[in-house]
Amino acid sequence: MPVLDRLFSIGPVRKAIWQFWYPFLTRRLREEKVLFLNYAYEEDPPMNVPLPSADEPNRACIQLYHQVATQVSLRGKAVLEVSCGHGGGAAYLARTLKPQRYTGLDLNPTGVRFCQEQHQLDGLVFMQGDAGKLPFDERTFDAVINVEASHCYPDFPRFLSEVARVLRTGGHFLYADFRFGDSVAAWEQALAAAPLRKLRGRVINAEVLRGMARNSARSLDLVRRHLPGFMHSLGRDFAGVEGSRIHQALTTGECSYRSYCFEKR
Repeated sequence: MPVLDRLFSIGPVRKAIWQFWYPFLTRRLREEKVLFLNYAYEEDPPMNVPLPSADEPNRACIQLYHQVATQVSLRGKAVLEVSCGHGGGAAYLARTLKPQRYTGLDLNPTGVRFCQEQHQLDGLVFMQGDAGKLPFDERTFDAVINVEASHCYPDFPRFLSEVARVLRTGGHFLYADFRFGDSVAAWEQALAAAPLRKLRGRVINAEVLRGMARNSARSLDLVRRHLPGFMHSLGRDFAGVEGSRIHQALTTGECSYRSYCFEKR
């Protein structure tokens, strides 16, 4: 196992690394107004989700959010997104799926400020907070969304407990993320032990790889222009460009990317 991977397996070290990386990335990409930090999604044949022209550059990233969030109806619901990144997914879902209110939470205070500046919609709010200690009362939300973030958390089972705590009975946890081979079993065990009933789940490696292909040239350009040379390898992995380690791992099956829908028992 590479040294960096060993470090990332240590909870406090992992959290410290991400607490540096995300504010750094927000500052680097601020002028470009990069609204999505997640990988992407495309079906075969293409999804062709109707989008206004302003959303087209982010189509593949939007489609990942669309696939995850439309597993249930969010219309008129109270929705929490944990680890909302730069808020592009939150803004898209708030505009199109018509929840009553949508709260985007993120540990990165620089990113939260960016979200508050870029996405000003009725019923959409952003706040700083920790996925392992959600700053909300019990049974506050009808749905919790988490897209491609939980691999960063130092205590994944604790996060799942927090999701169950803030969900109302019958509420839904709409979730997508990935794990590498040696951590898949622990991932599955934590999900099975959570007080949540799995309604559906599937591997979406092929769809994520198609999305990466759509975004690869643009992502590589951002890495080259906004990151110092010694960070280019990390940047390519983070952006999921073709030929990167994460791209290769998804291709070979070493990495499993999955989409789930759970219900609060």
